[in-house]
Formats: sequence, C-alpha cells, structure tokens
Amino acid sequence: MGDGPVIVWFRQDLRIADNPALSAAAKAAGADGRTVIPVFVLDDAAPDTGAKGDLCPGGASRWWLHHSLAALGEALDDLGAPLVLRRGRAAEVIQELVDAAGAAAVFWNRCYEPHAVARDRKIKSSLQDQGIGARSFNGALLFEPWEIETSSGGPYRVYTPFWKACLARPGPEAPGRAPESLKAYDGKIESEALDDWTLLPDRPNWAQGFEDRWTPGEAGARARLGDFLDEALADYADGRDRPDKDFTSRLSPHLHFGEISPRQVWHGVERARQTSGSGFPEQGARKFLSEIGWREFCHHLLFHFPTLPHGNYNDKFDDFPWRNDPGGLRAWQTGQTGFPIVDAGMRQLWATGWMHNRVRMIVASFLTKDLLVHWRHGEAWFRDTLVDADLANNAAGWQWVAGSGADAAPYFRVFNPMTQGKKFDPDGDYVREWVPEIAALPGKYLQAPWTAPDDVLAEAELELGRDYPKPIVDHKTARERALDAYGQIKGS
Repeated sequence: MGDGPVIVWFRQDLRIADNPALSAAAKAAGADGRTVIPVFVLDDAAPDTGAKGDLCPGGASRWWLHHSLAALGEALDDLGAPLVLRRGRAAEVIQELVDAAGAAAVFWNRCYEPHAVARDRKIKSSLQDQGIGARSFNGALLFEPWEIETSSGGPYRVYTPFWKACLARPGPEAPGRAPESLKAYDGKIESEALDDWTLLPDRPNWAQGFEDRWTPGEAGARARLGDFLDEALADYADGRDRPDKDFTSRLSPHLHFGEISPRQVWHGVERARQTSGSGFPEQGARKFLSEIGWREFCHHLLFHFPTLPHGNYNDKFDDFPWRNDPGGLRAWQTGQTGFPIVDAGMRQLWATGWMHNRVRMIVASFLTKDLLVHWRHGEAWFRDTLVDADLANNAAGWQWVAGSGADAAPYFRVFNPMTQGKKFDPDGDYVREWVPEIAALPGKYLQAPWTAPDDVLAEAELELGRDYPKPIVDHKTARERALDAYGQIKGS
C-alpha cells in the first residue's frame, strides 16, 4: 500500500464505534500520518441484475437515511475528517475519488445483498489490478454466512440447527472502540449536499409521524438498546408478541443501517447479565438474542440463495394459483380490510414506518392466504414503507409466512385475524389506537365488528360500510380456498 490517503467507503455501517473498516483505516493512516477520506455513495440506480429495486431504498428508508447520514457527518466532523457525499454508480464514484485523491487504499464493510456482492467483487478486483489496497471487513453480522456450515459442508436451511451451530462457536469478540481522531485529507475533494438529495418527503410530508418515535443515528441506537435492556428485557420472553405493549427493542432500523452492530447488541446483553447478578432475565435474554440469530439466518439464506427476494425458495410455489386482486391489495395497503388487527397493523406501518413483528405475521398471512395475493406484492410494500426495510429479513420473512421459504410455516397454517387479535391484543388497546372509528365497541366485538348486534353498533355510533369497512372476505371461506390452492401444488 502506497503513501496516499485511505478512503473509507461507508454503506450500511453508519457508525464510528465498532466499525472495522474505519478502525483499520485509522490504524493504517496513523502508522505514518496519512489521511482518511470518509465517503458515502448514494448508489440508488436500479441494478443490472434482474432484481429491480433491490438497490433502491424505499421512501421510509430514505427518510431514515437522511437523518442517519446527518448524524454520521457530525460524528466524523468531531473526529476531524468530514464525510464526503456522492451520488452515482459506486464503481465509477469510487474510481473518481481514488484518482482525484491519489488514494492508496479503499476499505469497506461487507454487504450481503446479491447485487452488492457482485458489485463489490468487481470493484475490489479493479482496485487491486491498479495496485490500490482494497480490503473488506465484517461489520454487519456475528458470523460470516460462509462460516456456518452443516456437517456435510453446505448452508443451513432450517433456523434452529443454524442458531445452535452459531451458539456452539466461540462468542463474538468485544466491540471495537471508535477512533479518537482522524487526519483529514488536505486536498480538494468536492462533496454534494445532503439536502440536495431530497431524501425527505415533501408536499405532503407523510413522514411527520416518524420524528417523535425515532432517533436515527448511532447515539439513538445506543440509547434504544440501553432503554430496552433496562426497561423491557425482563418482560420480553412473555411480552414480545403483544403489540399493545412496548416490550420489543425496536432496534431493527438501527441494525439495518449499521448504526449499531449485532456484536454491540450481544455484548450489551452480556454486560447487563454481569451487572444484574441473580436477577437477570435469562429467558428474555435468550429469546432476544435468538431474534439476532434469526437476522443472521436471513442473511445466511440470502447469501447462499441469492434469488430469495424475487423467486420462490420452494419452486413448487412457481405453480401456485395466486390471484390478481388489485382492490384487495389496495384495501390491505391502506388498512381498510374490515379486519381490525390487520388494519391496525397496516395503519401503524404507514404512520410510523414500523410494525410489531407479531402483527407483521398476521398481515402477511392475510394477504397471501386470505386474499391469495402473491407474497412479492407484500414484500415490495414493506420495502417501501418500513424504516427497517432489510432485503434479507423482508424476503425471508414473507416467504416464511407464505409457505414458500426455507424453514417455512406450513402453508396450512392460516392465521385467524380474530383469534390472533383476541390473544395478543386482549384488551383491544392496539386496535383502539390505530382504528379509532371502532374504539367505542365493547371488547367482545372489537376484533370482529360485524358480529356486534345492531343496538351495540348504534350505541358505538358505528355503521359498517360507512364508518368502517365490512370484511372484504369471509375468513372461513378464504381459508378453505387457500387450502384448496395449496392442495393443487402439494403433490407436484
């Protein structure tokens, strides 16, 4: 490696602590006083891989990205090396920066989306051919997807043995510290203005409900983890399925954008265990870390089965008789299906950019099984509206519910929206918050308003079909239709 500056290419690792690429660059530069150029490239053109949209962040993710980059920029300014922003094809932008600065090396943390793997491989090869040091690091996972193998040497296809294999390995190393300072490049490198990227919505500002609920950035991620460990971990094992309670970590967008690493989360739990003594909620900790394990499994699947975001993992579903139902899809998207727990979830998603995981399963089951609408339509809607829209988690989760994925729920498991609502929102607080037009109904009828007698509806000043939709399907009939459809491919 020559004596030119070191470029650190930020991607889904928008933090300065426990950032292997940044730490390696700081170490390499510090050895002989060379400079560091932090760079973020907004490469949001559709990839040339047939998987259109994998690279393009959805609207909610763009809102988060704006604020996360602003926070990262401030942190890097404090270290002494301002963040350079560029928009365009990553390969072209990185080459331009290398040429302009006479860079000796480019470091980055790995991404695992298929288009990113192919792109990064080409960039690394091109840089090395020029004699430029190109190094990549693991900054996003506890274990690399290729490190966890079955006894026969292949990838895992079932979550439980996968996570057991992970837990059998030595635990992840302690998180790395943030650099104390960075020496900025003293040459002329132009940076674009974050506001000029127009990542934030305007006219209308549909994200106005996000501000009070989220704090994008590394500091927000640390605070979120600390609050969860202090206030909710003890209730997590039993309460994580309750959308009416605040017992989940809500770390998913912070993890997706790399504002916190899974290694930091793991060791945060370990520190809490050491300081809590005998009162530590071991069951809650195991359940919580198993969700980190599910994230690992999703990335494992995506790496080894790169068609996961757009093709059925189980190819029998290539012949599944999905229905073309634009009206049903629109009712689902807008929270107007007439099934309160479904509508509550979809409205929460639109208003906050997030949905409780139990409700994600309920609404996904409703779309793919009650309506028989292809899982790809749901995956695309989630990708556009979730602040934590992660290609691996999203695709694997939708295929799991639809029955077409790895380790999938049996297709004959069709979530009953009414019983799910009664079980996991027993007092109706969640539904009343997000479907206020039926809030006056007694709890007995809240999850199924159409079963309420006329006098009860009148007392609640509720007219179905006017104030709130009648159910767009009969669940019992829809379930039978779904099972019949499954029967058509079962023996194929």
